[in-house]
Amino acid sequence: MPRLVRLYIESVVLGFVISAGFSAGLLWLDVAGLGHLISTSDVGWIAVAMLVVFNGIVFAAVQFAVRVMSMAEDESPKGGHGAMLRALVPARVPVRIPVQSSIKR
Repeated sequence: MPRLVRLYIESVVLGFVISAGFSAGLLWLDVAGLGHLISTSDVGWIAVAMLVVFNGIVFAAVQFAVRVMSMAEDESPKGGHGAMLRALVPARVPVRIPVQSSIKR
């Protein structure tokens, strides 16, 4: 199996595990009355399934993105004497402003 496919499958599994934990936490802590609403409904299992699946899609995508971005190679120069960066110093620039008389003739 290619390395990237394996990485994707691992990220999806981990994302859905995190989603299940997150959804269980939402229901256990009864955030915004969600746990009570689902436990008293006869079709609450559909709501739980949708909560886990949709959060799983989000968490899996985030997990995959983080893992792919962490694979990037460091492109900064190694060792050596790089050019010294100069500090920016503000310079004063004289500006002439013509004086206009406020008296109309």
